[in-house]
Amino acid sequence: MKSKRIHRIIGLLLILPVIGWTITGVIFFIKPGYQAAYDQLAVKTYPLEKSFVIPESKEWKEVRLLKTILGYHLLVKTDNGFEHLDPITFQSKEIPVGLALNSLFNDSFLNKSERYGHVISSDNFNVITSKGIEVSLNWDRLTLRQKGEDTKLINTLYKIHYLQWTPFKGINQYMGIIGLILLMTLTIFGLKMYISGRNKSTSSNTP
Repeated sequence: MKSKRIHRIIGLLLILPVIGWTITGVIFFIKPGYQAAYDQLAVKTYPLEKSFVIPESKEWKEVRLLKTILGYHLLVKTDNGFEHLDPITFQSKEIPVGLALNSLFNDSFLNKSERYGHVISSDNFNVITSKGIEVSLNWDRLTLRQKGEDTKLINTLYKIHYLQWTPFKGINQYMGIIGLILLMTLTIFGLKMYISGRNKSTSSNTP
């Protein structure tokens, strides 16, 4: 009787987690809308029409020369991270502002206008598009990141699935561990009750 009571209590405690695991698990298996939600947006580049003499430097671990609607860019990787240089002066490339910076975003949206539309508001390297998508630019790497309501929804589903139900990382980790322990305990007690029931049934059928 004690095992049944414990099994019942644990089962009640796991009702919400199990429902969450089941629903989110089905969604993760089907992956509806994933392609758009996690679209790998990239800065639009053009063929290089000029040649540049790039000096050798022991500090540069990686060098990339690109051309965008804003002109030419020299991206170099050092031990301290990435640097965005002007390929003529080799000084830090001037950061564009206003319409110039927006043109870099809009140019990158051209082939995916159905999702992004065009820039309607901006704050430094972050913009909001007419489709409600948030896009941010990493100037040193010249890379873009995007997220929409679909991205936020899927991220929320991941938090539900992994029991990240609070804004505190430490508490979430404990909740995940406790959830797994309870699930394992529920399984063990269920197996124990099954074996016990089988033994009783065998004993009652024995002449």
